[in-house]
Amino acid sequence: MEAVLGLLVISGGVSHGLDTSCDAREDGSQCYGALGGTVYLQLITNATGNYELLFWKASIGTRTNILKSKNHKLVIRNSPIKDRVHFFTNNGTFRLNNTRRNDSGKYLLETYNTNGTLTWTSRLQLFIEVTYPSSPTAPVSSPQLYSECLSHGEVRVSCSSGGDGPQYSWTLDGQTLRDTETSPGDETNTITLKKGLSGDLTCTIRNNISSVAVSKRISHCP
Repeated sequence: MEAVLGLLVISGGVSHGLDTSCDAREDGSQCYGALGGTVYLQLITNATGNYELLFWKASIGTRTNILKSKNHKLVIRNSPIKDRVHFFTNNGTFRLNNTRRNDSGKYLLETYNTNGTLTWTSRLQLFIEVTYPSSPTAPVSSPQLYSECLSHGEVRVSCSSGGDGPQYSWTLDGQTLRDTETSPGDETNTITLKKGLSGDLTCTIRNNISSVAVSKRISHCP
């Protein structure tokens, strides 16, 4: 019996030459860029609201303020990367040009409401890597999810994608999966949900230049 009610595919990131884009709206996102290229990080869906947005680079014991957006006014701070950045308030995308090795690191996004109360914090890790034209890495392709009901009411779900060196992670209703069983011989792209579990299951596939996610609504098996 099929255990699927709906399907949603979300493109999380892609690379074209030395230009790389990454959906960094999820807390804990990992994004990759090519040395000397341009990185586009979508930090928030829309930054035109009447609230304050701050974007920092975090180092050990210190934070460097990169930009501030408040009441439709954008200020690029006097940071070491000031001349290489731009922020698109209409779609919440941060652009970093001519990337350097020391651009790698942890970044922090904070939003505040009109009363100055912190409403959202999102962290991301940026990796700037050397690319070799003679040894290209293929981005992960749009994944497919397959599910089947097992004899004792469990649901086995497999996630498949093309590309080089894919890494898989799973969430159920936005939470990292904890209550799962893994059958002997299962790979990281296959999980077995215990009987009674249901909800929106998401498989995220990443490699060093792109990430893609696919979601399915999982219902109870008989």
